[in-house]
Amino acid sequence: MTLDKNWFVEVAPEAGFAQALKIRGKLHEEQTPYQKLEIFETENWGNLMTLDGLVMLTARDNFVYHEMMSHPPIMNHPDPRRVAIVCGGVCGTLREGLRHPAIEKVIQIEIDKAVTRAAEKYFPELTEANDDPRAELLFSDAIEWMKRQEPGSLDVIIVDSTDPVGPAVGLFQSAFYADCLRALGETGVLVQQSESPLLHMDILKAMRAEMKSAGFEQTRTYQFCQPTYPSGWWSATLAGVGVDLMEFREQDARELPFEGRYYSADMHRASMAMPPFVEKAFAEDLG
Repeated sequence: MTLDKNWFVEVAPEAGFAQALKIRGKLHEEQTPYQKLEIFETENWGNLMTLDGLVMLTARDNFVYHEMMSHPPIMNHPDPRRVAIVCGGVCGTLREGLRHPAIEKVIQIEIDKAVTRAAEKYFPELTEANDDPRAELLFSDAIEWMKRQEPGSLDVIIVDSTDPVGPAVGLFQSAFYADCLRALGETGVLVQQSESPLLHMDILKAMRAEMKSAGFEQTRTYQFCQPTYPSGWWSATLAGVGVDLMEFREQDARELPFEGRYYSADMHRASMAMPPFVEKAFAEDLG
């Protein structure tokens, strides 16, 4: 919503919380077949994309999210070659994944082509890897796509989805996770953004339960700051088969052929430490 012409305000009524960004004006507005897409120019955060009135990214801080959605799961896998990105229409996660020379293929499955087209125009730095020969962009239903994948055809699955409402609800359910597990085969890593541990613990716990119900051997949640998301404290949750999610290729992470703005081996290790109240909440679910 807009408080007045100078501010964009996102309200999280379930948490009694709101935050605002000062804007200069609206650059784009479109009702796609799936959601309302808007682009604003802000005073201090560059361009802002919102979907159905919720902040998706700003030019200033999106690097945190995209680096932390891509590099940890890739580094958790012992030999990642084939990656699928579910949603991720702005292509920032795609760009980050393709920074790894060992990756042979990244397939992005986004249902709303309008999101990618808007990113190409208003966030071109995020789409600069779209022409990489290792990248394949599909505009279709990722849930149906995952059902058709051959067992063991993927190494890493990154679910870069919106919140669990509307078309994204199915991406947070055990049936989808079971299809992901089959596609990963004997060794694989799944990661999905899992909201704020402070505001959305119910969603986070439900996700982990659905992942385990689908057959994943273990789950692990990690954290990172995300200033323009509600509370500024965000998380992603890993689910693994045939891997130890508490370990990663740390030496490789220290010798990456690129420099992360947020991600590093030390930040990877640190992100796995969660506050006691979060660990207690997860332990309670284990009975």
